[in-house]
Amino acid sequence: MTSLETTLYELSRLFLVPVLALILAALAYALVSFGMFLAEAAQRRRGTWRPTLARRAASPASDDLELEILRRTEWLRITSRAAPMLGLVATMIPMGPALLALGRGDGIGVADNLVVAFSSVILALVAASISFLVLTVRRRWLLAELRDHERAA
Repeated sequence: MTSLETTLYELSRLFLVPVLALILAALAYALVSFGMFLAEAAQRRRGTWRPTLARRAASPASDDLELEILRRTEWLRITSRAAPMLGLVATMIPMGPALLALGRGDGIGVADNLVVAFSSVILALVAASISFLVLTVRRRWLLAELRDHERAA
């Protein structure tokens, strides 16, 4: 490899640990959000859920409530969109060392790198799927609260 190619290769390897950490953080956030979502769903099913949209917004105007809905769903939206990209990055980074190991005939090196690549993309897609599910349903719930608030006003 030329020095430019070696530099690019080494730079890309620097991103593996931070990307893996972000994938784990996204998965943890998705699981916590899913737990909170299930608790809210159970409360709604029992009829013990109290709308919180109008109480927690800066003012009860519709524009402010719409901004509050965006604020509440922002991290879910970011996680559901960014996690697959992080998974792709975490898949591609170990592919270089895996191909180098393949060229050397090192089957264990290939396997070690492919395990990281496929595990990371699976966890990232799980995080994105959970986040998207929670985002979609929670947005509907919040928009229904907004509609009820507007009808009451």
